[in-house]
Amino acid sequence: MRTRPLGAGGLEVPVIGLGCMVMPGFYEQGDEAQSIATIHRAAELGVTMLDTSDAYGEGKNEELISRAIAGRRDDYIIASKFGNTRTPEGKPSADGRPEYVAEACDASLKRLNIEVIDLYYQHRVDTDVPIEETVGAMARLVEQGKVLHLGLSEAAPETLRRGHATHPIAALQTEYSLWSRDAEEHMLPLTLELGIGYVAYSPLGRGMFGGNLTSPESFAEGDRRLAHPRFQGDSLTANLKLVEPVRDLAATKGATPAQIALAWVLAKAPHTTVIPGTRRSDHLEANAAAADIELSEADLVALDAAIPSGAADGTRYPAGQMAMVHR
Repeated sequence: MRTRPLGAGGLEVPVIGLGCMVMPGFYEQGDEAQSIATIHRAAELGVTMLDTSDAYGEGKNEELISRAIAGRRDDYIIASKFGNTRTPEGKPSADGRPEYVAEACDASLKRLNIEVIDLYYQHRVDTDVPIEETVGAMARLVEQGKVLHLGLSEAAPETLRRGHATHPIAALQTEYSLWSRDAEEHMLPLTLELGIGYVAYSPLGRGMFGGNLTSPESFAEGDRRLAHPRFQGDSLTANLKLVEPVRDLAATKGATPAQIALAWVLAKAPHTTVIPGTRRSDHLEANAAAADIELSEADLVALDAAIPSGAADGTRYPAGQMAMVHR
């Protein structure tokens, strides 16, 4: 597995990590034994960065990871997040208060059953708290030896600049895929300028470019993607057509659509890594193999033309969650 540095602080990560959000049944019902087997297989493949959050399954995801890595902590790079909260009414919110930062980190360390988190992100920016205060509290975690490197998720350009000026930020994480290309306008150039690594989440468009979604009947009952505008009604019908050029290119390369979609993200910038999520070892193995696929400049131009920025029908989140990104 190829690796790339995240930031200037010495953190080296595989170009393909493992997004663990789906493991507790975020989209469908999860299978713990299957998920743990996948995490173990990840280490064998060099997919050693595990990405989680205290928001995934209300902490259950971190607990599952703790059971998976027991006795083999040194095999993995653990990335977790804090601050993606809900109001008492269930509406999306964020908490960046310094006292909450400390409490959240201690709680995550306990659930993960580890002594230090390799990469700790603010999951969503709290606009009621100056980013300098939040990152300052995160920096104290580094001083205390509880965290090694800091990250921000879905931060706007000025927020990232101010946070990085407070304490070096190793990684920015935002959504980036063939149908979510907002990062190309500001965030990819800015992270490159500042020497910050870029971690692309949902690089397969929440499974759209995995190749298995063909109709509304492809989704299991209760699948949370059905609450997202891009997976509803006419938008889904239109968006399914975006997969066709990816399938066509995959056929010429002897690859899967998912592998082409991942290779495309990795080829777009030299400081980018991806964290596709899966519970299944076979999907993990296929995703890992994407690190060895090289797309030519002509391939990239063709895909960019076939799926230009803004081609997706519908926003990437429902309205309440959209209000929480790029802050």
